[in-house]
Amino acid sequence: MENEALHLDEIVNWIDSAFGEELPAAAGEDVEAMTRIVGTAGFQRYFKDQVNRQIIRDYLTNAVVLGEITEGGLAAFASQMVSEESRAALALFMLMSSVEEAGDLPVASGDLEVLKPLAPVAKPRPHIKLVTS
Repeated sequence: MENEALHLDEIVNWIDSAFGEELPAAAGEDVEAMTRIVGTAGFQRYFKDQVNRQIIRDYLTNAVVLGEITEGGLAAFASQMVSEESRAALALFMLMSSVEEAGDLPVASGDLEVLKPLAPVAKPRPHIKLVTS
């Protein structure tokens, strides 16, 4: 089992190294100022919205490039892109769907509902059983 964990660690390490160096953070006195700004609830809300916008932008761009939706078909998503809450829901649907499913997203038919928290159901923890070949 240790070899299996090591293999996963190698994959994660390879992916991290493929990103290259991280962008430099502020140095010296700027670290305190950056910490004060980044630590605020307002910044976290702004950052989450920026991430959602990027997810939507990338997903829709890929869907158009791959021919899954047309440029004209982008208009079906417009109503879900105008508010922070609807962008969060749309981004979540997109993260959970392949680009090839773009035409099947509920938003394309106008059926996107506001997401509601699910009640947790007690069930056994998931586990992975590796099958060796």
